[in-house]
Amino acid sequence: MKLNIKHLPVIGVLALAAVGAGSCTDKIAFGNAFLEKAPGGTTTADSVFSNAEYTRYFLNQIYAFQYYNLPSGASNDAPQYYNYFKGMPDALADTHHLFFTGAGIFSWYYSGMVSSNADGYGNYNVFPYNNMHIWQNIRACNVLLERINEVPGMDDEEKARIADQARCLAAYTYFMTFRWYGGLPIVDKAYTGAETEYVPRSTAQETIDYMVGLLDTVINGNHLPWSYNATEALSETGHWTLAGAHALKIQILQFAASPLLNSDRPYFDGKYTMEKPEFVWLGGYDAKRRDDLRDACAKFFQELGSRGGYHLVEPAGKTQEDYAFAFRSSYMLQDSPEILHSVRISNNAHANNYTWFNLGYGEAQNGSGTNDRLSYSPTQEYVEMFPWADGTPFNWDESAAIQAQDATAEKSLNKMFISGTVDPAKQDLQNVKYTRDPRLYETVGVNGQRSGIDWANGLRSGQPFEAYVGGTSATEGPKTNTGVWATGYRNLRYLAGSAFDRQYPQWCPLLLSDMYLTYAEALVQSGGSMTEALKYIDAVRARVGMKGLVECNPGKNLTSDRDALLQEILRERACELALQVSRYFDLIRYKRADLFERKLHGLRIYRMVDGKRDETMWWDSDRKNTSIKQGDPRYYEPDNFEFERFEITTGARIWWTQGFDPKYYFQAFPITEVNKGYGLDQNAGW
Repeated sequence: MKLNIKHLPVIGVLALAAVGAGSCTDKIAFGNAFLEKAPGGTTTADSVFSNAEYTRYFLNQIYAFQYYNLPSGASNDAPQYYNYFKGMPDALADTHHLFFTGAGIFSWYYSGMVSSNADGYGNYNVFPYNNMHIWQNIRACNVLLERINEVPGMDDEEKARIADQARCLAAYTYFMTFRWYGGLPIVDKAYTGAETEYVPRSTAQETIDYMVGLLDTVINGNHLPWSYNATEALSETGHWTLAGAHALKIQILQFAASPLLNSDRPYFDGKYTMEKPEFVWLGGYDAKRRDDLRDACAKFFQELGSRGGYHLVEPAGKTQEDYAFAFRSSYMLQDSPEILHSVRISNNAHANNYTWFNLGYGEAQNGSGTNDRLSYSPTQEYVEMFPWADGTPFNWDESAAIQAQDATAEKSLNKMFISGTVDPAKQDLQNVKYTRDPRLYETVGVNGQRSGIDWANGLRSGQPFEAYVGGTSATEGPKTNTGVWATGYRNLRYLAGSAFDRQYPQWCPLLLSDMYLTYAEALVQSGGSMTEALKYIDAVRARVGMKGLVECNPGKNLTSDRDALLQEILRERACELALQVSRYFDLIRYKRADLFERKLHGLRIYRMVDGKRDETMWWDSDRKNTSIKQGDPRYYEPDNFEFERFEITTGARIWWTQGFDPKYYFQAFPITEVNKGYGLDQNAGW
């Protein structure tokens, strides 16, 4: 099938940065007018590419429309990943559930109403084909590649760097789209709209080869810096580097090597047919694809060993707070040595605050905000993936049995988040320790966790999260299964509180820890050394103070059982890469219908006073009640609870009762595009 170039969006590519008032070039048509000339017209383009500064502006605006996974506004202007009325794909996996009923994920996907009937804004689709600036971005990259050598006042090396950045941007745009739709039209030149030729929808293999080819050109050309030094970090990070190009290539090869594509049978076989399955399938299993992934990972780490520039963040000390702070710093700070590529936006809505904080945290430093537009509540299944602080697996049944024998014992349910001691003269718990994987406390708000954090040293203080029913933080959310604490937990990932007010958020699609875990996965899947794979996993665990996997799992044969080790890798990826869209696509890659279908749960916690449930706030009630004196159990910070896992009912997903339809492994093209007749084959089942 073929794609008619006349139907490609060729206007409104990008909004170029405005030229300063009074410039002699004010009359040059910037913005959408850049490509609003009649077919074949190049006057405006000529003006832009006759000036080095304007060319750099043009490049920067392509950067501004990279895929970004932190919703920050409600505008219908593309790209739609900004729009919190769509929703993040992470809430389709088993780690988070979205309770904002106005979001598309809630109303379309959970109910089974998602379809190919996308409107002009891409509604009914979380990654809308027609409202994500996909083809505008690709055309902009091609324009830049074709015109860059004409730019005066720019040396050849800068031209080469700009060209390679455009190739990375194009590959990134293609891959973000490919993982939703499969094979795509390969648009490798800047069409004007006047052409009569057609571009066929390429196969999955051809699309993969094209993306990898772009990145290989960058890698082999060696024009981009491998990394940015400390001086450059705050001004240059966010631009593509050689390390980022390697990492993106690895992500593409990881997707290609996975069972979704690299299998003897197409994912839809048995329920649907497709005239040309090669658009979404690689035609059969080939072990070489796994070898290619392993070799690409090995090359990356070889280059890392010789060039340096990136490393896992070293904690300042050996406390749980030190480890947690190092983990937070690894993805939040712009000069983090773990960020291989970051994406930023210039959205400063909502009182010019750090937008994700403002919406997701409710502008409340203590986490008590109630804005549920970003109520991505972690599930009980997710919280149980995080080990104890020493790295041993958390097991609910074992902790419940300990609780039944001695509620004060180590690793009882009462101490599954924090432990502390009661001082008869003080209301707050003393000697507070965090008992689980430090990454938990930077990802999930849990009962008893201190809500304040000092960005100078990572120390926690202040009001504890009261996630129990009736508590100051959660109030009735866990009881009614609504709001930001609907599951008894709330999201903390990418939330920095007031420390990041008036700063633009960054989202990190490529992280060093991801490369470590991907290399481990590649070694396991390709038949490589299990011992070597464990080294890479354990390095990620060690940076947050946890022991090695084998030591912590003596009952598992992790040095010989590849399936068991693979499951541990996927669990580690979930703990490490929250809100990176990683978990969702991990389940997609491995065709884990079983995990999409399993019902998810929250946790209701009940404060116990004198053997009875008490739904009274402590911090904002009993603590301030002057009639309650020392010796009264209500005087002290609650540390004795009852726990009840409950099934999520708000937004119960259709997959939980009707099964996961394989058509969801790849999304539908908009029927309006299919019906234009230019040959966009629809994906199976839609």
